Amino acid sequence: MRLALAEAVRALEHSDVPIGAIAVRQGEIVGLGYNRREADQDPTAHAEMIALREAAAALGRWRLDDVTLYCTLEPCAMCAGAMVLARLPRLVYAAADPKAGAAGSVFDLTRHHRLNHRLHVDGGLYADEAAELIRKFFRQLRDAKA
Repeated sequence: MRLALAEAVRALEHSDVPIGAIAVRQGEIVGLGYNRREADQDPTAHAEMIALREAAAALGRWRLDDVTLYCTLEPCAMCAGAMVLARLPRLVYAAADPKAGAAGSVFDLTRHHRLNHRLHVDGGLYADEAAELIRKFFRQLRDAKA
């Protein structure tokens, strides 16, 4: 998770919300990402999506059934849906997202009984550090507008 937090800091270079993600297979990083929505002007350029794309490219397959994704914020519906479709077995996230979280906070796409795949989800690892990074980003954004 420390590496995911380091990726999150990279998002600040582009004034993106500081969220990072790392895809790991058998102890090896196969994908990493940080938010690039502002940098790329792409609504799908979330840290998790980028890490999943890199993992699929590195492994040469879309089915990521032996990959764990670590991310600094509970994923949104788009990212959680992509994890289900990729057959990801496990998600570990730092901070919960009470406004848009789709791994248990607002929705739970990762473990929905009607979907054909469910993930094992662990939340709270380095939650305080991840949440403070995001709070600081939005505090600075508000101060800049004032």
